[in-house]
Amino acid sequence: MNFKRFSYKNIAINGLIAAIYLFWNQYIGEVKFEHYFLVFLWLFLFYAHQKTRRFVLGFSIFIIFWIVYDAMRILPNYEVNTAHIQEPYNFEKHLFGIQLGNSLVTPNEYFVIYSNTFLDFLSGFFYLNWMPIPLGFAVYLYMKDKYLFTSYSLAFLLVNLVGFVIYYIYPAAPPWYVKLYGFDLHLGVLGNSAELSRFDDLVGVPVFANIYNKNANVLAAIPSLHAAYPVIVLFYAFKKKMGMMKIFFTVFMLGIWFSAVYTGHHYVIDVLTGILVAIFILFLFEKYIVVGKIKNWIQHFSSEVIASKTERI
Repeated sequence: MNFKRFSYKNIAINGLIAAIYLFWNQYIGEVKFEHYFLVFLWLFLFYAHQKTRRFVLGFSIFIIFWIVYDAMRILPNYEVNTAHIQEPYNFEKHLFGIQLGNSLVTPNEYFVIYSNTFLDFLSGFFYLNWMPIPLGFAVYLYMKDKYLFTSYSLAFLLVNLVGFVIYYIYPAAPPWYVKLYGFDLHLGVLGNSAELSRFDDLVGVPVFANIYNKNANVLAAIPSLHAAYPVIVLFYAFKKKMGMMKIFFTVFMLGIWFSAVYTGHHYVIDVLTGILVAIFILFLFEKYIVVGKIKNWIQHFSSEVIASKTERI
C-alpha cells in the first residue's frame, strides 16, 4: 500500500466513517464479526491498489444494501404493524390449496408429506446459490460493462428497499413458522432452516442451520426477495445478450421459485409477490429512472468513479 497517493483528508474521512459505523452498531446492539470484517474489507480494498479501490467503490451499492438490511434489527417490523400469521396461510390455501383426502393443504404441507431425496438435494443446491449467483453476475458485469453493472446494482438495491418497506407494512410469517408455532405470535423467535435441514442431513454439514438459525428477521416472508433476485439477474442477462447463459439463469430462477415453496420458507403468494415487485421496479427503473439526471449520474459513476485511473485522492 502506498498511502502517499492519498490526501490526509481522504484517510481521515475513511477512518471517521469506519469509526462511526462500528460505534453505531455498538450503540444499537453489538459489534459482530461481520461488522469488523466489512470495515477491514473496505479499508483494505480501498487502499491496497487502484484496481481494488475501483472495485470496492463499484460494489459500495451492495454494501449499502447490507447495511440497511442489518439495521432492520433496530426496529422489528412486528413493532410497527400487526404480524400476520393465519391470514397468509388461509389465503394460500384458498388460492393454491391441494385436496389431500378429506383435507385441503397448502403446497408446503403437501411437499412435507411427498418429499424425496433428489428434490431435497436440488432445492438445497439452488438455495445455496440464491445470493452467490446474483453477486457473481455483478462481478461479471463489472468486468464487462460498467454502465450496465451500475444500473443492475441500483435496480438490485431499489428492489430490496421496496421489499424492506413492505416487510414493515405487512409483517408476515413464513410457512415453517405455522408448522412449528401455529397461529400464535411468539416474539423473539429465531429463524429456522425448515425443510432445508434435510439437505444438511444429506451432506452431513449444518450449512443451512448455521445460516438461518441466527436470523431474527422472521416475520418477513412477503415479498420473497429470494424470488425477486433471479428476475433481476435474468433481465440484465437479456440486456447483455448473454446467449446460452440466459437459459442457465432461467433454470436458476425457476429452481429458486420451486425451492422456496418446497423447503417451507415461502408460500406461493410470497413468491408471486416477490416476482411482481421485481418486475414493477425494473419497469419503473428502465422507464422513468434511467433517464435524465439519473442516467447522467450512472454514466458518471460507471466511467469516472469505478473506471477512473486517477491516482491522487
